[in-house]
Amino acid sequence: MFTAYPFRTRVLRCFVRAPYDRTVKARSEVSFPSSAVAEAVGRALVECEAVATRGYARSCAHWRARLADGRRVFIKQALNGTAVEWLRAERVIYEAVRGPFIPSFYGAYDDGELALIVLEDLTDAEWPPPWSPSRIESVLASLDALHRTAPPNEIEKLEAIRGEVVGWPNIAANPEPLLSTGLCAPPWLEEALPALLQASEEAQLDGTELLHFDVRSDNLCLRGGDAVFFDWNLVRIGNGDFDVAFWLPSLALEGGPPPWEVLPDAGRLAAAVAGFFAVRAGLPPPATAPTVRDFQRAQAQVALAWTARELDLRLP
Repeated sequence: MFTAYPFRTRVLRCFVRAPYDRTVKARSEVSFPSSAVAEAVGRALVECEAVATRGYARSCAHWRARLADGRRVFIKQALNGTAVEWLRAERVIYEAVRGPFIPSFYGAYDDGELALIVLEDLTDAEWPPPWSPSRIESVLASLDALHRTAPPNEIEKLEAIRGEVVGWPNIAANPEPLLSTGLCAPPWLEEALPALLQASEEAQLDGTELLHFDVRSDNLCLRGGDAVFFDWNLVRIGNGDFDVAFWLPSLALEGGPPPWEVLPDAGRLAAAVAGFFAVRAGLPPPATAPTVRDFQRAQAQVALAWTARELDLRLP
């Protein structure tokens, strides 16, 4: 596991920054669910405002409010059926897990149609990038604390969705979406695919640790030396190193060190992460996340270079 590295403020030359937008505008056209929030927290509301957030999903409205007792809270409201299911998955974590790596949970409302959760307001926290060695250490330390936390009984194993995670078998069956991105050429893919399939098949996903499974800068902030994670709808149980590996391509794109300096000798996990992004990079964007493919392509490029280095393959 990572201990120290010569920090680099610039991404390696082979990592090309791609244009991507991770700002979710405030949903001012959505009415604030004041009575549902008041019922969730058991307090009257004094004021509220729609707020912009970071990420890709356009399926939730986000609010900041002040309660009559003076507390400031953050509200996440689902706007479609998929978002309702994601919010219910998050609620399981917020109700069962406590620690400095997770926001305080103040309540939830779910009547079958309207669903929302109420969390502490983290506006005053630090929101990377930029990254520094101490900020990276904080994320790694908080991930370690998360991975040592007992998972709720309802959480499923990452290994159970290996086929959805590693990606390379689907790419082997249909390489055209990946090739359409220009991330690699057909001769490179034909040559590298056997090693990529084997490495991703051997990647250790199984384990007993609680995983966030979506660690990126738009899903975390820093407070008092601790990284605080949110957006827990993908949470799984498995190998904690996968959480770290999944984060590293986006960290490199944001000026952090190359992945192999943070998680050395992790070629199989690198291949799994590369496959995760590569199998999605060339697909049409989902309606609820119109900008996600650009960032996934950028992450795939970093992860492919990482994998090639670890598996002694030519760069794509």
